[in-house]
Amino acid sequence: MTETISPQSAAQQAYLLAEREAANVPGVPMDRVRPLQSVGVIGAGTMGTGIALALLAGGLPVTIVERSEAQLERGRGLIEKSLEGSVKRGRLTAEEAAARRSAVSYALDFTALGEADLVIEAVFEDMAVKQAVFAELDRVVKPGAILASNTSFLDVAEIARATSRPQDVIGLHFFSPANVMRLIEIVRPARTAPDVVATGFALARRLGKVGVLSGVCDGFIANRMMLPRALQAEAMALEGTPIAAIDQALADFGFAMGHFQMMDLAGLDVVSGGQTGRSVMGDLVAMGRLGQKSGAGFYDYGEDRKPIMNASVTQTIAEVAAHKGIAQAPTTDPAAIRDRLLLPVVNEAARILGEGIALRSSDIDVVAILGYNWPVDCGGPMHWAQARGWGEVVARLKALEAAHGPAFAPSAHLLALAEAEAA
Repeated sequence: MTETISPQSAAQQAYLLAEREAANVPGVPMDRVRPLQSVGVIGAGTMGTGIALALLAGGLPVTIVERSEAQLERGRGLIEKSLEGSVKRGRLTAEEAAARRSAVSYALDFTALGEADLVIEAVFEDMAVKQAVFAELDRVVKPGAILASNTSFLDVAEIARATSRPQDVIGLHFFSPANVMRLIEIVRPARTAPDVVATGFALARRLGKVGVLSGVCDGFIANRMMLPRALQAEAMALEGTPIAAIDQALADFGFAMGHFQMMDLAGLDVVSGGQTGRSVMGDLVAMGRLGQKSGAGFYDYGEDRKPIMNASVTQTIAEVAAHKGIAQAPTTDPAAIRDRLLLPVVNEAARILGEGIALRSSDIDVVAILGYNWPVDCGGPMHWAQARGWGEVVARLKALEAAHGPAFAPSAHLLALAEAEAA
């Protein structure tokens, strides 16, 4: 008698295989790595200290560099708070915390990184700032050291041009909180040496994380793939669909939280930084609604952190929609909301695969699951779409294109997948 495997079990099994396969990079011998005895981290903000904590957990001594004593002390405080919290929760013994505390040092000058084997930059997301950092690292860091950027969007090859050693430059994109999230996108510019790529994967394994190779493009795999979901969530809200209904559709699908809850968690003042013109987030920030940290963002939050709708937010959304001349056409069907949010993710993922930014469909699924909490029971966007049928996905996107415009036009690679399925 043949045992039937449920779709959920099949998706989970596919994910486990995908996670193992991610470390298989053609042309990169994974046994040829550079030594890693000490690491520098530039930037003592939330991301920099999170990366430092992850490195300390992996048994690596870390030097954190900042430009001012105040910023350095803030970083020291974040490290200390995390270590103390881990001891209180029983995740570390007092002795283990003390060992990690003694393995981190703090400096105000890049010369402290002269003998580091790896330096990870985690400064403000601005090309000129990052190039200035890498030019200085090129001057002071020893030959053969790996210079890595934690950029989440910028061109790593362009950053590498600020140095005389592009072969030693790579992107190591950690996800926040870096000491918790298991994904590292290992971003490989064309001139990066194979042993530098192999060392990036070795570092991920040492830190208990999963490395996935990405080519260079705006947003790499994860952020580029998930941007359409954010755009459609915000578009539907402006058309009058309640934000709670949009978030509920994602929760029903299996995400831990919806788009607007995620924005509140990240901080509206942080995620709205690059927006131009009037926006809902901009208006909310002006009202002092910064997200969970202020107790109010798209939702209100009490001590239990549960989101509560606020009529003033609904009014703000309506006012911004009127200002932009957006007609009200709310979507009420949860399945329609889900498809409008997630099928553009599949479409962009297929485009990423077709461009060679990702090596394989399964890598995209690993990135979505580990980086954006795509439900593992669905196996990731590519597994989910294939199980649904490429032809059906194309048909639904064409219907959405007819209703909402060219943003939903199926990509060439997605059309090719549907054609191959039908053959």
